[in-house]
Amino acid sequence: MADDNEDYVYDEATGEWRPASEVAAARAEAGAVRDAAGNVLADGDQVTLIKDLKVKGTSTTLKQGTVIKSIRLTDNPEEIDCRFDGIKGLVLRTEFVRKR
Repeated sequence: MADDNEDYVYDEATGEWRPASEVAAARAEAGAVRDAAGNVLADGDQVTLIKDLKVKGTSTTLKQGTVIKSIRLTDNPEEIDCRFDGIKGLVLRTEFVRKR
């Protein structure tokens, strides 16, 4: 149960007055970057590709199961920035990766 001294805010999504800490936690969770399986991603995580991907501008194809190390989150929650051998500035869509 919430503390009696806690501030309450009106949550328009549910139409209820809820403790401010609960609403803040729900908003943070909603804005989280997620992989194809729904796992939350963070800077430095390792991900695995879930399908073969042709890299635009090169003749390279990244195969399913390829491990990408040390990802970086971008301003877009649907994209991650990463490095892979011989490919600079690689940006992957989160729908094609799974957290290791």
